[in-house]
Amino acid sequence: QVQIVESGGGLVQPGGSLRLSCVASGLRFSFSIYDMSWYRQAPGKERELVATITGPPVSTNYADSAKGRFTISRDNAKNTVYLQMNSLKPEDTAVYYCYVPKRPYSRDYWGQGTQVTVSS
Repeated sequence: QVQIVESGGGLVQPGGSLRLSCVASGLRFSFSIYDMSWYRQAPGKERELVATITGPPVSTNYADSAKGRFTISRDNAKNTVYLQMNSLKPEDTAVYYCYVPKRPYSRDYWGQGTQVTVSS
């Protein structure tokens, strides 16, 4: 059974930092070969892609809103992907979701989400 579990959300003041974690278990193939993404969804808005880290060779991609402030990384030994978020703004407030894109012979998966609230 595949489980995608996020953690690390919370309430932070503008300008602060948070690190989100996502642990994936039960995947059909080795975690290391999967692309992994973070999405977010703010109230009343569509879910949007924040960042992606690929399997080997590893590369990263960011939404314009995340560039220069967020960093996605992975620890394959821990089956974990991270999203380090710095210089947070109120507009970063959203539920953040971990996403495993589909690949040959494997469907896609979503985590349950973790709430990030940026407010003074």
